[in-house]
Amino acid sequence: MAVAGVAVLAGGAFAAEAATATTVSRPAPKIYTGHVFDTCTAPSLTTMKGWYSSSVYHGAAVYVGGKNRGCAQPNLTASWVKSVSATGWKLVPLYVGAQPPCQTSANPEKMTAANATSLAVTDANDAVAKEAALGMKPGSPVYLDMEYFDPKNTSCVNTVLAYIRSFDKTVKAKGYWSGFYGFSNSSAAVVANATNRTDLPEILWYARYDDVYSTTKGFPYASTLYTGHRRGHQYAVNKKVTHTGGTLTIDRNAWDAPVAIVG
Repeated sequence: MAVAGVAVLAGGAFAAEAATATTVSRPAPKIYTGHVFDTCTAPSLTTMKGWYSSSVYHGAAVYVGGKNRGCAQPNLTASWVKSVSATGWKLVPLYVGAQPPCQTSANPEKMTAANATSLAVTDANDAVAKEAALGMKPGSPVYLDMEYFDPKNTSCVNTVLAYIRSFDKTVKAKGYWSGFYGFSNSSAAVVANATNRTDLPEILWYARYDDVYSTTKGFPYASTLYTGHRRGHQYAVNKKVTHTGGTLTIDRNAWDAPVAIVG
């Protein structure tokens, strides 16, 4: 179970296990264990400072880019990242990449079987560039956001996995760690249950709305998967919460995984 507010640099088991997926030398990830919130638009600096001092949240997810990112980000600048990090916040960078071809929602960018691999390279390079521009250094994670799709659609699954593998391979080559956000009964399940583990995400952030603040209790996959500070659990969504600095509508997460390295 995640406990509040611990941040450490991780080498050892995390780096050793994850290193089997790539020959690229990368800085050790920075691990945060505690409460994380995510909301569509990065809050103002005033709100972030108020929330840090008055809430259990010391980690925040931010949407750094992607053609399918749903919100404008007027606050999300390198200066904002530097300031909130100096306050003590641990940031979780989320990139909304191309979405599955079988997905019913209308997104500006969808992958196809023909372009999944090449499109993933373009998107991964963009994700790393966006993080770097915000001051998030090598050794930081890139969390690829993949929304719900039918996990029984074999051709769609194969296309999605091709995209994910190509995205992750590119991210790793740039010196960043590969993370993934998805639904426990859909996109995250496709990653967790894949037999071939080559170039799959090194960190799993799964959405399972059970209102349980834990990264171990109720973990929906094999208990041997994503151990060693490599799990995030989105356990509640769309909660209106007020602390010093203002009211936000947030999703709630239990966190025991890498966060951005800043400064």
